[in-house]
Amino acid sequence: MTAEQYIQSELEKLKAPLDLRPEADLEAQIVRLLLSKKFRKYSANDALIQHIKDVVHNSVSNNQPINLTFLHGAYKLWRLDESPEADWAELFALMHYTKYVKPICEIYEPGIWFDFFVDDWIVEIMDNISPEEIDAYIESYQKTIDFLKAYQPTNLKMTITRVSSCFTSRDEFDKKLAEKLSTLPLPELSESAAKTVELNVRPTETTALDPLWREKIFQLHNAYLGIKSEAGYHKNRPDKILVFNQPLPSGTTISLGTTKSSIAKFWVGVGALQPSNGSYKMIVLSPSQLESANYDWQDANVGIEGKNFSKIRTLQS
Repeated sequence: MTAEQYIQSELEKLKAPLDLRPEADLEAQIVRLLLSKKFRKYSANDALIQHIKDVVHNSVSNNQPINLTFLHGAYKLWRLDESPEADWAELFALMHYTKYVKPICEIYEPGIWFDFFVDDWIVEIMDNISPEEIDAYIESYQKTIDFLKAYQPTNLKMTITRVSSCFTSRDEFDKKLAEKLSTLPLPELSESAAKTVELNVRPTETTALDPLWREKIFQLHNAYLGIKSEAGYHKNRPDKILVFNQPLPSGTTISLGTTKSSIAKFWVGVGALQPSNGSYKMIVLSPSQLESANYDWQDANVGIEGKNFSKIRTLQS
């Protein structure tokens, strides 16, 4: 089986019915599917479980789609050759999340609204990513979402919402960010946090001249999280369940990974195939994994527009 044949066969599987039926306690059935260990990579605390139950109850009572809001950056890591556009990592993650919600879509007619809440303006300021690169990423990501619609349940809606849409203007955003920043102390960074900053931020000529540049970036990050939360779109909402690839410190997200075998963030990684029992597994390689990976390229074209969808890395044993 070629890489292209494998990806196409996995796409076709998304369309196959599961033949599930609603149970007498539909809400409990939906909650159980949302917390399925088949997809959930980490445990959920009691507060999160109760919130999920409350959101499901409110949604079912009002015959509304269940809203899952996924948080991520509106960029492809500048260090990657794939930048600034989406690649197989985005497609594989979207397929993974489709598989996750497909059983719910089959038993619950209003379905699922899977909303990607993406950081845009702050990426320009914090990571030195240009507006053109941000737009290119979002456009290519939207094309990937549009491509996948043909293989998804009709009652699954996937959308991209920019954090910038929560503010009336760039001036308002910049003013609130500056005000919040002025109230926060310069943080002390762990070695891990410092490495994360170094990975994501594109250096400028002045970066090396400031020994505290990493701390200042993290301070900016913390200020941004504050005004993002205060915008009221995603946090502590009775109508939304937050999802992410890994656990967040707040403990408020269902952690789904990015594929069955990967937890790396898809926007800072690349999609690849790992041979497995005569077939393949979809994986997302982080930058460090990519650096040490042994792979070949295979042609693969399943019909997605973009510079990153004509060939794919296949790992070698």
